[in-house]
Amino acid sequence: DGAVCTVDLVERAKAGEGEAFGRLFDHYSDTVYRFVYYRVNNRATAEDLTSETFLRALRRIGTFTWQGKDFGAWLVTIARNLVADHYKSSRTRLEVTTGEMLDPDEMVRSPEDSVLEHLSNAALLDAVRRLNPQQQECVTLRFLSGLSVAETARVMGKNEGAIKTLQYRAVRTLARLLPPDLR
Repeated sequence: DGAVCTVDLVERAKAGEGEAFGRLFDHYSDTVYRFVYYRVNNRATAEDLTSETFLRALRRIGTFTWQGKDFGAWLVTIARNLVADHYKSSRTRLEVTTGEMLDPDEMVRSPEDSVLEHLSNAALLDAVRRLNPQQQECVTLRFLSGLSVAETARVMGKNEGAIKTLQYRAVRTLARLLPPDLR
């Protein structure tokens, strides 16, 4: 069971076992990287912020508790704060440049394959940009980072019902914004 394995790895990492933290990095680094890359739109910056996320997690792992939290959602919360700091410090606006947001070879296969297959489509990227910020974040976490509804709720500080509603409205809005041939 992946959850039991993760609990064990986190407990061992908290006890200072480097190998356990390395395995957590291997397990979660792609999720964190995809989350960051979607927001910063730059491979080098995404790699830097992903590394910084894990450095911060390593420094703070002793403070991590399981009270309704998933370790992956905790990491994404750290990454989210780092991305926010990055934009505050560089005084740049978060803009997703069509075509650069996702390289087709970086696509992730998941149950949402049909959605992800369309993400290389300029029209869909443009439509996602036109969602409100909370809908954008929900779509990013659910479909690009592959988080569950529960994990997305924890990261965004909302309940699962609110996430389902946000996701439903985002998908409905996307459907209206997309040209008929992409629906």
